Amino acid sequence: MSLSMRRTLIAGNWKMNGSLAANASLLAGILSDRSTSSAQLAVCVPALYLAQAQSVLSGSHVLWGAQDVSAHEKGAFTGEVSAQMLVEFGCSCVIIGHSERRSYHAESDELVAQKAQRALASRLIPIVCVGETLEEREQDATNAVVSRQLAPVLDAVGTQLGSIVIAYEPVWAIGTGKTATPDMAQQVHARIRAMLAERDAESAQQVRILYGGSMKPDNARELLAMPDIDGGLIGGASLNALDFLAIANSA
Repeated sequence: MSLSMRRTLIAGNWKMNGSLAANASLLAGILSDRSTSSAQLAVCVPALYLAQAQSVLSGSHVLWGAQDVSAHEKGAFTGEVSAQMLVEFGCSCVIIGHSERRSYHAESDELVAQKAQRALASRLIPIVCVGETLEEREQDATNAVVSRQLAPVLDAVGTQLGSIVIAYEPVWAIGTGKTATPDMAQQVHARIRAMLAERDAESAQQVRILYGGSMKPDNARELLAMPDIDGGLIGGASLNALDFLAIANSA
């Protein structure tokens, strides 16, 4: 598969934001766009709003998904949401291993791998997040950290490698005022693709690698021009329809 065949994916991560009224306005704004952008759009919403997303977005060009999934199929796991439950609400994708889940909920690399495997078993696209902290970057440990985070996932997904999406989120560049230049981001994305190629060269060219380090309308075009940046996992800017669409149109 050539680079040009990897369709740009712009996925919004609403995090713990939203209300029924605000969501209705935001989704209507996204759907009102009549541009000819070739990018694929998705919104990953809080679980309570999946029914609303399904109701509003069904039949549209915008996909919707969740922000987390249980590693378990079903059972006595209070508060957890299973992959099959997400499928019932029309989800196409789910974010797995976001830095906030790893940090605030102590999710291990192995648990992230189990969740990715569970998502794939239900035909959900796992958007697997990896990335280093500022301290790790200053120690020149970026490649080691990303390799450590990815290895269990690659082991778990095996021959389904081509079905996952990876999001590189440099934790040090999220909400800190620090930014990674397009060249800095590209270096890590290229390293990730090289890691994938060590497992399966053909699938490595199929996998979309998104940038999740505060992509905004004013830096999206330069970032998306990089050969191994195949889209963005968008945080704050995904809560504003005009900003979200401006990023998509940068592709």
